[in-house]
Amino acid sequence: MRAASSPACLSPLLLCLCVLQRSYGTPSAPSPTFIHNQTKLPDGNKDSHHRPKRGWIWNQFFVLEEHIGPDAQYVGKLHSNSDKGDGSVQYLLSGEGAGNIFTINELTGDIHAKKSLDREKKSHYILHAQAVDRFTNRAVEPESEFIIKVQDVNDNAPKFPDGPFSAFVPEMADIGTSVFQITATDADDPTYGNSAKIVYSILQGQPFFTVDPKTGVIRTALPNMDRETREMYSVIIQAKDMAGSVGGLSGSTTVNISLTDVNDNPPQFPQKNYQLYVPESAQVGKAVGKIRANDEDLGINSEMTYRITNEEGAAMFSISTDSDKREGIISLRMPLDYEKKKAYSLNIEGINTHLDPRFSYLGPFKDTTMLKLIIGDVDEAPVFTMDYYIMDVYENAPAGTEVGMVTAQDPDSTRSKVRYSIDQNAEGDALFSIDVDSGLVTTTRSLDREEVAWHNITVMASEIDNPNLVSYVPVTVQVLDVNDNAPYIATDSPLVVCEGFKAGQVIQTIRATDKDNFANGRFTFALPEDLPANPNFTLKDNEAIVVLFVTLRSKKSKKVPLIISAEDIRENVVTYDDEGGGEEDTEAFDIAALRNPAAAEEMRMRKDLQSEVWRAMGTEALRPALTLPDEDIREVIKLKVVEADRDTSGPPYDSLQTYAYEGHGSLSGSISSLDLPEPQPELDLSEVDNWVPLVNVS
Repeated sequence: MRAASSPACLSPLLLCLCVLQRSYGTPSAPSPTFIHNQTKLPDGNKDSHHRPKRGWIWNQFFVLEEHIGPDAQYVGKLHSNSDKGDGSVQYLLSGEGAGNIFTINELTGDIHAKKSLDREKKSHYILHAQAVDRFTNRAVEPESEFIIKVQDVNDNAPKFPDGPFSAFVPEMADIGTSVFQITATDADDPTYGNSAKIVYSILQGQPFFTVDPKTGVIRTALPNMDRETREMYSVIIQAKDMAGSVGGLSGSTTVNISLTDVNDNPPQFPQKNYQLYVPESAQVGKAVGKIRANDEDLGINSEMTYRITNEEGAAMFSISTDSDKREGIISLRMPLDYEKKKAYSLNIEGINTHLDPRFSYLGPFKDTTMLKLIIGDVDEAPVFTMDYYIMDVYENAPAGTEVGMVTAQDPDSTRSKVRYSIDQNAEGDALFSIDVDSGLVTTTRSLDREEVAWHNITVMASEIDNPNLVSYVPVTVQVLDVNDNAPYIATDSPLVVCEGFKAGQVIQTIRATDKDNFANGRFTFALPEDLPANPNFTLKDNEAIVVLFVTLRSKKSKKVPLIISAEDIRENVVTYDDEGGGEEDTEAFDIAALRNPAAAEEMRMRKDLQSEVWRAMGTEALRPALTLPDEDIREVIKLKVVEADRDTSGPPYDSLQTYAYEGHGSLSGSISSLDLPEPQPELDLSEVDNWVPLVNVS
């Protein structure tokens, strides 16, 4: 057996690890050693010719972020064991950043990053490496995936995204009372080194306050701080990464700490009367104005709520309290209409929400003012008299037929004239047009209900004085049916009638359809008057049931076509069957009387009831001979029973009609026991037990 060639594998080298160690002052690591898969022989030697399973020695590289050197940053090296150094192996690189960020030397497999990377924007890149024969372009190594991770450096200082801050502490608070907690964020990697490890310190605000270096909680440091002596303190807090060591990056913020006092001053409005302009187009639920009462107290002692005290104002407007700005936000509760009411008066009250019973004798702690709202007139879009319109038009009506009319009016006092148009982007715009002045909708061409029975269009109304104000309304047009489709007779196959049929025997049911709806689809069947009458056949009760008029006898006669015209739609599936080829005592019956009315639309010819009206197939005999074995006959009957049970439109199960060919005149003769010359042994009829369901007779 010929020894296999030496193994070949594509091996990325993790040379960047050596660069990282040197950058932090540690001794450089020795060059990486490639470990090739080898098989150990029984004598202790290693079989270098055994071909191992190909695979990667490394599957990821590392590259430092924020590289600012003049040359491209070296990432690592890809190498295949098949590379003999003669330039026949070409290394290919694909994936994220291949070509524009990462490049590869096709001969040596060296990978470089030609752009400075930012770990905070993208922390790793997934690439694919492949080695191919430079001359044949055949893959030397299968494509394999590896990752280049961006190594973090401390290039982000801690930040306070929400600063500066405001905090409150009661005067005369105990030492160590918690005032406020601040939190800084650092975008560097928290899992690598101390680049994101933050320590807090206080730069300004001592000796009054302290800060916890780990949690950032600011606490009081002196007792008996008096608000009347000093009301506010500006405390500067610093956050430093690298666990606060020298060289770490830092950020700072200011916390304005106010000492709160007791509630000894009521709120006051600067004015007793205010006036505000509000356009009538203001949206319900939106703010239309603000009002503010002043309070000399601080903190929760200056908090207040606002309310509208008069019913007329409260019905149209609401007021809410902005706890940060101590303002009352006035919002619209109901739509405004300049034409109906041009002004509103609001009585507004501001009251403190936190009362100190020790100073109740200074009350009441509330104040009132009056706000007058002036409603401004705004040009509004036309308003349709209905939310939607439903119209109808008969099919086949000529182009220009009137369909209906829409009406819109300008709600403003100016009553500008309205122009109408059909939205060109809506369905059916090519089928209808509208009069620009009257709003009358007409057809542009004849419509066919059998193609589309309903059409949806959108009508636009705009003012002549201001065409930019447009309103829309949906219009649905129903196409009414007219009797424009002739009935179609589905049966066109020739019929052959057996010789033994009696007069009045039903031999065929004719079915016809009409595309028009039910009202225009009722018609009758008749024999055409312009064709020679056939004395042997007639139509019964205009139901397209072909009946034998006289008994036919065996004689040589020519074939005469029977032509039927359809003027009414019915579907009565009727079959006839004799009990044996030689007997002629079976009367015709109408199986349609047994059908389920609920399934009338799905009526179809029962496959298990075979009519003696055989369709002509060349010159073959009308009744084929039965040559099936007994087992096959039983299987056929079983299948017919199951099919009859599942047919919900047919008669019940026990009405299944099954006929075999026996009796005088048939090929098999009579199977009756009346003609037996002597008694016969009992027959084993156990095989027929499963022909039909067993019935328990009580």
